[in-house]
Amino acid sequence: MKRTRTSKAWMHEHVTDSYVQRAKAEGYRSRASFKLMEIDDRDHLIRAGDVVVDLGAAPGGWSQVAAQRMKGKGRVVALDLLEMDGLAGVVFIQGDFREDAVLQQLEATLGGEKVGLVLSDMAPNISGVPVSDQARVMHLAELGLDFSRNWLKPDGAFLVKLFQGYGYEEFVGEMRRVFRTVVTRKPDASRDRSSEVYLLGKGLK
Repeated sequence: MKRTRTSKAWMHEHVTDSYVQRAKAEGYRSRASFKLMEIDDRDHLIRAGDVVVDLGAAPGGWSQVAAQRMKGKGRVVALDLLEMDGLAGVVFIQGDFREDAVLQQLEATLGGEKVGLVLSDMAPNISGVPVSDQARVMHLAELGLDFSRNWLKPDGAFLVKLFQGYGYEEFVGEMRRVFRTVVTRKPDASRDRSSEVYLLGKGLK
């Protein structure tokens, strides 16, 4: 299939992206690793000895950072619909988080242990219909929030990727009902032209 001008432009931007180049040079699985590193440097979310749950984990950039920063103390449980190559210190579950059976598998893996940090970089397959795509994004965020409400420690945190648009303000309001502190983060590694932002909730009410 012939590449479109848009896809060629995206590929050029991707291969010349400084964070993509850094990820390759430093052995990280994706440029997204730097997003989590920057947020964690500021907010100190990853704590040795905790359980970290990484939703939408593939290819493993965030799980990789979490496992490194925990230095073998604690564990990371990663979940994604796509396959993900193994990582030291990371238990991986392949499945669709929207399915009850997959949620039950995740909960069984936790074995009743409460979670210190829930990461959600989940994104749906894009249809190209903005309203529909945004609704799917918000649905995944809501599932992540429900999981966090049930499984986080009282002083735990939830970091979730969102796109500003329909339903965003309502979701911020719901986060504020669940967490004592809710802030927005836009790390340098997040492309300027993207409407992507990260919402961080800390401390269950």
